[in-house]
Amino acid sequence: MTLTFDHLALAAETLEAGVAHVEAALGLPMAGGGEHPLMGTHNRLMGLGDLYFEVIAINPAAPPPGRPRWFDLDRFTGRPRLTNWICRCDDIAAELALSPPGTGRVLDLQRGDFRWQMAVPDDGRLPFDNAFPALIHWQGNLHPAPRLPDTGARLTRLEIAHPQAEALRAALAGRLADPRLVVLAGPSPAMRASFSTPHGGRVLE
Repeated sequence: MTLTFDHLALAAETLEAGVAHVEAALGLPMAGGGEHPLMGTHNRLMGLGDLYFEVIAINPAAPPPGRPRWFDLDRFTGRPRLTNWICRCDDIAAELALSPPGTGRVLDLQRGDFRWQMAVPDDGRLPFDNAFPALIHWQGNLHPAPRLPDTGARLTRLEIAHPQAEALRAALAGRLADPRLVVLAGPSPAMRASFSTPHGGRVLE
């Protein structure tokens, strides 16, 4: 297996709305995040043990990036909701060669002392209506998850529904083995995440 489930992303029209939605749904506080000047976005994070959770939105204080933003944020409207999942890999160029067309071009990014490479689609939209994972390669030994406060929340299941579920499964076959991930056939693209928390089971969509 060459991919590892890295984190989840929930998009929102404003960062404040996204954070309020997650904190109300999970009953837990989100931690600090930061800004992404290259994309004109900002985020807040929550640790999930081996994973982390990200709320991301367009940063109104940042200048337009001059290119489509990642996670299809330029076209995002409506309620805060899960939109993307991200997998890390050791060789991002090799993984791109195995991935569907449109998975993206590799960009070099950094925030503070974190440095990483990310495959970002030219139009901001990942294959399978954003149901295919974004690919990330963390450079060095630093990763956000161990630095985040442990809220006690853990992801127990991520359901990804798509009309082309069989093709999506085929695109991931032999590359990812995570019992929490389930790809289901559905009439339209959708994501649903289940968590165990100190307050019991909680769900985010």
